[in-house]
Amino acid sequence: MAHIVVLGAGIGGMPAAYELRAALDPSHRITVVNSLDYFQFVPSNPWLAVGWREREAITFPIRPHLEKKNIQFVAQRVDRIDAAANALQLADGSRLDYDYLVITTGPKLAFDEVPGAGPEHHTHSICSVDHAQQAQAAYQQFLQEPGAAVIGAMPGASCFGPAYEFAFIFSKDLQRRKLRHKVPITFVTSEPYIGHLGLGGVGDSKSMLESDFRNNDIKWITNAKVTRVEPGRMFVTEVDDNGAPKKEHELPFKFSMMLPAFKGVDAVAAVEGLCNPRGFVLVDENQRSKKYRNIFAAGVCIAIPPVEATPVPTGAPKTGYMIETMVTAIVQNIADEIAGKAATHKGSWNALCLADMGDTGAAFVALPQIPPRNVNWFRKGKWVHLAKVAYEKYFLYKMKTGSSEPVYEKHVLKLLGIERLAR
Repeated sequence: MAHIVVLGAGIGGMPAAYELRAALDPSHRITVVNSLDYFQFVPSNPWLAVGWREREAITFPIRPHLEKKNIQFVAQRVDRIDAAANALQLADGSRLDYDYLVITTGPKLAFDEVPGAGPEHHTHSICSVDHAQQAQAAYQQFLQEPGAAVIGAMPGASCFGPAYEFAFIFSKDLQRRKLRHKVPITFVTSEPYIGHLGLGGVGDSKSMLESDFRNNDIKWITNAKVTRVEPGRMFVTEVDDNGAPKKEHELPFKFSMMLPAFKGVDAVAAVEGLCNPRGFVLVDENQRSKKYRNIFAAGVCIAIPPVEATPVPTGAPKTGYMIETMVTAIVQNIADEIAGKAATHKGSWNALCLADMGDTGAAFVALPQIPPRNVNWFRKGKWVHLAKVAYEKYFLYKMKTGSSEPVYEKHVLKLLGIERLAR
């Protein structure tokens, strides 16, 4: 009997647990370990931040849903991974042994890399449901006395889609309230151009997103290195294509949401030989650690090299479809190893993203993620907004019912009419 421990219960960890349970004989134990006792659907956080969702609609307690599927749950922080001894040291001092470890922790939010950044200081975030709820409270106060807003992504950021989403959703909500004319919006990003997305652009993403920014009266600064944030004021160095300072900006604001750079979580980053210098897990093409053969990893916590060098550092995003295929590959590989076979399954590492823009949306497909690509596709329309709402509802349904069915492969790609592109 094998014991498989899944570390992290987000959009990678929960599906991993359900797929493992469906793939393995009931005699094998599966345990999910997460520092929080609730699941949060992070892609809905931009809506939560402006009050289009409530916390209760996008969260639920983890334990009862896992236990219905004979999956154990431990709601504790992991302080140390003893990879040599195949054990986790938990916050209460106890140890949890494993035969296989699946790391799906997501990232550590590196607000500390920019002085004054983050919800504990002067900018808001939508990276967690707690942060989005804090942003919503601040937004409600902002509406009483609106003013300038700064939205975007810090140096080293890799997940740009939610920043664009929030900029458009923020603008649309203000329009509905007849307050948009009182709020100048500036989008500040480390990307070398609008629509780069950490991917070197996808199709016509540059021209289409620039056009949408113009149509929504959103100004922008690219190649932007935020150096510090003070109360109501952001300091930004705009650099040229060689990375040399080009212009200094001092941006006043009454509301700001800036996505941070990511790092690996402390317990994972501390394991010798497991991670790169930023704390992201180094994996091979089978999602397996390059040093520890019984450790696999998927999602934002793994190391993927930047698509290209940029004047201000940017990372490569890990989108929902990519994470889904990583998880499925891990489950198949663990099942094969337990059965005495070689682990040969691979995640696609293709990028597919649905981005809401208020009452419309943008979708892109990059196959593979790193150019040159077989598919380089970017489209927008109200249908994307509807597709993202449907994705939210189905994913939450899947997590509550314990379905092991892949959401993107079975539903989202078909809903978009682009399943053929992903093959």
